[in-house]
Amino acid sequence: MAVVGAGYVGLTTAACLADLGNDVSVVDIDHEKVRALRRHRIPFYEPGLREVVERNARAGRLRFTTSYSEAIPGAEFAFIAVATPEGDHGEADLSYVQRAAACIAESLDGPLVVVNKSTVPIGTGDIVSEVIDQHGAQFPVEVVSNPEFLREGSALRDFMSPDRVVIGAHHREAAEQVAKLYEPLAAPTLIYNLYTAEMVKYASNAFLAARISFINEISRICERVDADAKLVAEGMGLDKRIGSQFLEAGIGYGGSCFPKDVKALAVMAEQYDYHPELLNAVMDINRDQRMLAVEKLRECLGSLRGQVVALLGLAFKPNTDDMRQAPSLDIARALLKRGAVVRGYDPAANDRARTILPELDYRANAYSAARGADALIVVTEWNEFRQLDLMRLKRAMRRAVVVDGRNIYDPALMRRLGFVYRGIGRQ
Repeated sequence: MAVVGAGYVGLTTAACLADLGNDVSVVDIDHEKVRALRRHRIPFYEPGLREVVERNARAGRLRFTTSYSEAIPGAEFAFIAVATPEGDHGEADLSYVQRAAACIAESLDGPLVVVNKSTVPIGTGDIVSEVIDQHGAQFPVEVVSNPEFLREGSALRDFMSPDRVVIGAHHREAAEQVAKLYEPLAAPTLIYNLYTAEMVKYASNAFLAARISFINEISRICERVDADAKLVAEGMGLDKRIGSQFLEAGIGYGGSCFPKDVKALAVMAEQYDYHPELLNAVMDINRDQRMLAVEKLRECLGSLRGQVVALLGLAFKPNTDDMRQAPSLDIARALLKRGAVVRGYDPAANDRARTILPELDYRANAYSAARGADALIVVTEWNEFRQLDLMRLKRAMRRAVVVDGRNIYDPALMRRLGFVYRGIGRQ
């Protein structure tokens, strides 16, 4: 089989399929990335992935190429796992998907099942079929939707132990062919029509984003009525109808999926003459929540001009170096605009962040970032930050002000240690 795209989804998918015993060729047009992968160097941080890639590459089950003519001939399946970035008006840009489909069509030497793994708008399966037909495919091609549900930081576990496998196609026989690839995982397999499968991915991400924005709105109200949002979430989460996941108040969601997918779904709805009020509110709340940390800092310090502020965590979530739509970007830029001196430290994302925000003073650890600082903002909830020596941190700082954007510390303890502490929706 072939996997088109050696990004986060493509490489994880390819490595895991190879680990299940399949013969997998990965094709990517980035020559430098392919050279690095042939040396078992992973272009992003994902726990455990390098070991799986190396193991299967050495066993001959996983190969990397820049040539479709090497990857496609002889394959029974071709997974498309390329980027679908946000377009000029918030829609998903399908140009990479269409280009991949065209290149697949031009390299065919027999029947093929093309599997859309990328997150794509409803109807993209039909677009891929049209592109393949337009490029003169001489063999039968079926297009199947098989959306991914991989979380950065736990992608291998998510692939190998999925909650469900979703597959959609116009012809059930093609969907069943793809379903056989997942049989070793013994996971619930749901076979739908093509459009329903494509919608499942968007609906899932939008719902999770809505939960985050909901608890963040609750946290704003909690601050005004002297309630504790963390305890409110605990009380809610024990209700079996609600559950506890994605009910942690903070500075909002980021990453490559939630921001892009909620926006794309809203644009899609408007294209079909429906006004998505809830989706728009989810995005508005998330945007405003990012600035809450800056507002709290200004309340503590007064003017931010000349103040040294350290950001603990830069990646959009722990256990990844992904900076896409990271809250740290908006927070850092807002602080710089107000004249603050901004330091940054992240256990994995310093190098990536430096290419985006060269204005920051990057430090090698949390204590170095805190040295002489007027304030700290906890931006990403890395476990490393939960285990810091808080008194050492306080002694290093010029002024002991902490804005805890992820509520990882106990407010009473922080104040007892002498910090000026502000959490999100906490008393």
